[in-house]
Amino acid sequence: MKTILKLAVFFVLGWQLSALPARAVEPDEVLQDPVLEQRARVISKDLRCLVCQNQSIDDSNADLARDLRILVRERLKKGDTNSEVVQYLVDRYGEFVLLNPRITPHTWILWFAAPVTLLLAIFWLFRASRRRKAQMQKPPSALSEAEQKRISELMQGE
Repeated sequence: MKTILKLAVFFVLGWQLSALPARAVEPDEVLQDPVLEQRARVISKDLRCLVCQNQSIDDSNADLARDLRILVRERLKKGDTNSEVVQYLVDRYGEFVLLNPRITPHTWILWFAAPVTLLLAIFWLFRASRRRKAQMQKPPSALSEAEQKRISELMQGE
């Protein structure tokens, strides 16, 4: 029994570790200056692979991701700041290259639609709940004479 449990734990751990992203940066891409290399890694983690679309260029093995990693390192060697490198890539490929889009007027709906919808749903549920409570607390209305007459006719008919 212990052997099966150990195998199960080993299998689950292996499975979980296999889901971790593999770094795709190849040794020939790594910069000699560790400070520049660290900056390149920080920038690369925030840039989308245009082939994979849901991976950063730091995690992707695609040829285009490799080209973008090399381009980032070249721009850093030229003396660009991190924001200048990112802006260069945004100018060249559009904001789609960013894994986390910037908050600008044309991305407001992307950023605020879900929270606003959630708040509206909460507000609607709150109002519906209050209305339901108010209706349940309201005393039943008295029957009109016609309704009372109809009920007594039905009762006598049985």
